[in-house]
Amino acid sequence: MAAGRLTRDWNEQTSRSENDQVAKALFSRTEEADRKVVERVAEVAANRGLPRAQIALAWLFQKEEVTAPIIGSTKTSHLEDAVSALSVKLTPEEITSLEELYVPHPLV
Repeated sequence: MAAGRLTRDWNEQTSRSENDQVAKALFSRTEEADRKVVERVAEVAANRGLPRAQIALAWLFQKEEVTAPIIGSTKTSHLEDAVSALSVKLTPEEITSLEELYVPHPLV
């Protein structure tokens, strides 16, 4: 799933979402499932009163399998969200809620 989609409404367009043909090709087969995950991230974020980016990163930080997440920051707010996400602890129910709709993407 294109990570930027987790932090904004699904239909919000950016230059990248409009022009990145490689991403369109990679994610077109899982688009409907990805949309549901994005909506779930938005729901958890709204319930917590936190930015979506912090919820997505908090989930990532709580996964033992991930030892070095790569955070691509192009704005100071991106870095601030990443640092703030370190103090967000998702409940087991929230983690289940975020993961239950995910459909693995095929290897390319």
